[in-house]
Amino acid sequence: MKIIVPMAGRGSRLRPHTLTVPKPLIPIAGKPIVHRLVTDISKVLDEPVDEIAFILGDPAFFGEDVVGSLKELAAELNAKASIYRQDQPLGTGHAIMCAADSLSGPAVIAYADTLIKANFNLDKNADAVIWVKQVDQPEAYGVVKLNEKKEIVELIEKPEEFVSDLAVIGIYYYKDVEVLKKELQYVLENNIINGGEYQINDGIKRMIQSGKVFVTGEVDEWMDCGNKAVTVETNTRMLGFLEQDQEPLIDPDLIQDESEIIKPCYIGKGVVLNNAKVGPNVSIGDGCVIENTSIKNSLVQTNTTIKNAKLDNAMIGNNVQYDGEFTTVSIGDYSVLK
Repeated sequence: MKIIVPMAGRGSRLRPHTLTVPKPLIPIAGKPIVHRLVTDISKVLDEPVDEIAFILGDPAFFGEDVVGSLKELAAELNAKASIYRQDQPLGTGHAIMCAADSLSGPAVIAYADTLIKANFNLDKNADAVIWVKQVDQPEAYGVVKLNEKKEIVELIEKPEEFVSDLAVIGIYYYKDVEVLKKELQYVLENNIINGGEYQINDGIKRMIQSGKVFVTGEVDEWMDCGNKAVTVETNTRMLGFLEQDQEPLIDPDLIQDESEIIKPCYIGKGVVLNNAKVGPNVSIGDGCVIENTSIKNSLVQTNTTIKNAKLDNAMIGNNVQYDGEFTTVSIGDYSVLK
């Protein structure tokens, strides 16, 4: 089994946090999004993962530090890491074809901007599975249309009239991903473009038209990381799940003086709390100092100092110095506010 992870996008909706860090490496409850996604998928698959192919963007942004972290991730899962580059933002179908050398055999394709909780019961009689989640506003999503056999017969992007409330979440299984490769090659060679880009959906539609059987898989939880507000919400939900699973979330060597922690919280290595009230639903990365501050429902990355603040629904980047009274903030890396 292979896992294919397109992650070349810059994450513009999550700026300023993605100006210096690729969105898939933004930490949620102390672990980068892509690490959580790939680890969770590998846990629920019913067969070993032998290769993980990562499709990255510009090397100036997705540099050797990113490559190194992804190779370490694959090694932790006893899999080979394959690194590919998408030099131009030409769409989801184009991104997958950048990993053409890895497109053979059974594979899961997962876009690295979402997190899930699910049991992957693969239907081995189907040619492919598209994971979906029931949503309240299907007109805002791409949805699947099913026939009486519960097979997928059509993909509709943001339907103006009700077709289905099952939204595509960006995770797919192919019994033989080389079939998708063949159809996407046709899409590229014949310049089939939608929205100015080559889309995975056009390859999928060609597979359906040729008689390939697609079915749905449903996830228990689907957590987006598209912008600051939903990323903070996803951090809150993930902390709740991890606490339920009794995962250790607070470094045992935490230094604290006259401080209170209201769980669930993630607190990394080398953190210092001085006259601080932290939680609930807060993640604080390694090397941070929190002083004379109350903070809840927030995400703070690494090596940041926060003083004299009362924060709620905040997202603060790496290496920030913050001393102030604003409550709901979104501050990027290396910022200084005093």
